[in-house]
Amino acid sequence: MKHLTISKTIIVSRFLMGCVYSRACIGEICVPKDGRVKEPQRGRTNAAEIAVFSSTSSNEGEETRDQIHSQLSLNLPGDRELGITRLSRVSSQFLPADGSRAVKVPSGNYELKYSYLSQRGYYPDALDKANQDSFCIHTPFGTNPDDHFFGVFDGHGEFGAECSQFVKRKLCENLLRSNKFHVDAIEACHAAYLTTNTQLHADSLDDSMSGTTAITVLVRGRKIYVANSGDSRAVIAEKRGKEIVAVDLSIDQTPFRVDELERVKLCGARVLTLDQIEGLKNPDVQCWGTEEGDDGDPPRLWVPNGMYPGTAFTRSIGDSIAETIGVVANPEIVMLELTEDHPFFVLASDGVFEFLSSQTVVDMVAKHNDPRDACAAIVAESYRLWLQYETRTDDITVIVVHINGLAGQAGGESANPASILRPPVPQVSEATGSESPLAFSLSSRNQQARHDLSRARLRAIESSLEKGQIWVPPPPAHRKTWEEEAHIERALHDHFLFRKLTDSQRHVLLDCMQRIEVQPGDTVVKQGGEGDCFYVVGSGEFEVLATQEDKNGAVPRVLQRYTADKLSSFGELALMYNKPLQASVLAVTSGTLWALKREDFRGILMSEFSNLSSLKLLRSVNLLSRLTILQLSHVADSLFEVSFSNGQTIFNKNEGLSALHIIQKGQVRITFDRDLLSSPNVCSLKSDNPNEDDDQQTGKDLSVEKTEGSYFGEWTLLGEQMGSLTAVAVGDVMCAVLTKEKFDSVVGPLTKLSQDDQKIRDYPLDATKDSSKEIDISSLAKVSFTQLEWRTSLYSTDCSEIGLVLVRDSGWLYLCIYFSSHFKLKKDAFSCVTSLGSTVN
Repeated sequence: MKHLTISKTIIVSRFLMGCVYSRACIGEICVPKDGRVKEPQRGRTNAAEIAVFSSTSSNEGEETRDQIHSQLSLNLPGDRELGITRLSRVSSQFLPADGSRAVKVPSGNYELKYSYLSQRGYYPDALDKANQDSFCIHTPFGTNPDDHFFGVFDGHGEFGAECSQFVKRKLCENLLRSNKFHVDAIEACHAAYLTTNTQLHADSLDDSMSGTTAITVLVRGRKIYVANSGDSRAVIAEKRGKEIVAVDLSIDQTPFRVDELERVKLCGARVLTLDQIEGLKNPDVQCWGTEEGDDGDPPRLWVPNGMYPGTAFTRSIGDSIAETIGVVANPEIVMLELTEDHPFFVLASDGVFEFLSSQTVVDMVAKHNDPRDACAAIVAESYRLWLQYETRTDDITVIVVHINGLAGQAGGESANPASILRPPVPQVSEATGSESPLAFSLSSRNQQARHDLSRARLRAIESSLEKGQIWVPPPPAHRKTWEEEAHIERALHDHFLFRKLTDSQRHVLLDCMQRIEVQPGDTVVKQGGEGDCFYVVGSGEFEVLATQEDKNGAVPRVLQRYTADKLSSFGELALMYNKPLQASVLAVTSGTLWALKREDFRGILMSEFSNLSSLKLLRSVNLLSRLTILQLSHVADSLFEVSFSNGQTIFNKNEGLSALHIIQKGQVRITFDRDLLSSPNVCSLKSDNPNEDDDQQTGKDLSVEKTEGSYFGEWTLLGEQMGSLTAVAVGDVMCAVLTKEKFDSVVGPLTKLSQDDQKIRDYPLDATKDSSKEIDISSLAKVSFTQLEWRTSLYSTDCSEIGLVLVRDSGWLYLCIYFSSHFKLKKDAFSCVTSLGSTVN
């Protein structure tokens, strides 16, 4: 076992983590002063700021360091007000050319280098929906150059954007105003969260069904204090030999946690998934936490006699209605002493951690020297995964902070927990040993990233397959030469946005790139304007200029130069954003640009161009036609492409065939023994041309040509081996290949699936064959909700599902139509299901 130097770690929560609470234990925190819903304030704006900084430029404060330390030693009220005044000074400067900023921590003699990125979510039904995420970075925080503050706030509800902005501003002010801030950061953070929550309740802003989660990090010398309320997350990297391991500094506060689940239940919350609340699953059986993914349907909190608020987290700031059932603002606080084994830390909203694990995020950051590149890579991958598994994306926000130059142990005597923690904070957990204590107390308790398609995504894929509504790339306006294509491919080869695209998607993307000719002095993009294109420089020289604030006012500065020789590209964030651009790009010489529009980039990702084609091909295989869309999607991910040149032998009689082949391009001639046609599992060997007469072929061997879109080798998925077959490529051929091992690993053996499927199909036939006339429809009104069990979905749309429902103890299986409206559902689940049961025919 590796032995590491362990820094003291303290985990603090107003609630004792892992234990069960009574209402008395929680006290007034769970009961708002007024349970009535506030009237919405319609006059408020719905715009989200990008970032708020305390400026670090020398001309913003006249006080010297000696004056600052003098104020600190006296702990004068003026010091607090000076720090609060700094909060209101919003930096109008963008990040420098390298995309990151650096700040010194004098007492630790090291540097923090940080960058950030906040991506507005993509909602097809609300394209103008504001970014409800916000974040703040204050360097320094207040007047002490050793204090630095980072925070991410994820708003939710109708007024989520306003709530996150309110909390971002007030939380920092309350923290600096606290008398305990300079002497007890833990107690100050705890009090600031609760005070901010009270202020939000008292404000005219309607927080009855809106609020925000908050994750903040206060860096003070060599210590960091992490406060969390909600399901955003902070992660620090820790060196362990040659490896860099992710260590969670916060535990997502959701019903997946046993302690949080029990706490909110004792406060009166009903904890059910949408499937349970809408009657698709038994509400008496906990249906989450038993599978790898939650299928986009996590457990949520509901009031005892209503279908609201439906929060998927157990703590937040605001949410006054949810507070009555235990959704409180009390933060869990972690203190960690930094060492040279901590290269960086990350703060991010749950838009990142929905599909990326903490370790994956750390691995991505470790690959980049600049935190800006790491932020861009994390946001791009999160965005891609959201569109892969959902029909939308959440707001995505990330802050990456590198810790540079920290060496040796902290000077002076180690901090004594007793001197750090003071009443009324009641609980301290301290871990020691040869392994990092946080690896046990925190990392193992966070829910793993989700990797299942949501029901909405499945419905969208099903609709695309049936209606053929697939995004179609625009025809190329300019025929590219092979040199031009090669140049574009080299420019995109290592780009974070396009690294995960398949070969098919790359070909489509290449066709979508449009040629643009520019002349000297032309403005390609303008600072403050809106851009929707990504550009690759084909030829010429371009300048990147940004107007920045200086002593002499607004001054344009050249930040960078783009040329074709450098394989330059720009505008990647325009593929995801529709926010004002941060810089202008001007043509210095005449030249050529290759442009990719945002709608085309989104179309490639949203329609999953290659994946959707694969689903169609897989559905054409008779043996696979009865698989669900979810199963087919998993199988499609296991396909790999193989190319064959004209005349190349794909397999012969001696080698045998070992996988299913689906022809995507070209033709394949298969020669086989006539006797094989008697096997029931070789239907693909029949000719694609119905007019072709096999009797015209003489001898025992037959020959058939398989065309694009057809397949062969399906019998291999059943484990069968067929001899006497030879396949040869006719022209250039591209096949999608699926091996039995891959298929079995994602959906199980096909023989078992066939048996299970037959049982399900046989059951209703036997049960209702001769007894349909004996069904008493009126008796369904007496059926208890707990007796109903949703067995399988036969067809679904955005507002309804048709499927089979089993009434336990009766043996009857009914065909039901279920109408779903999620949060807007007015009837309770029982009345909805039983009334629909009466429509059985």
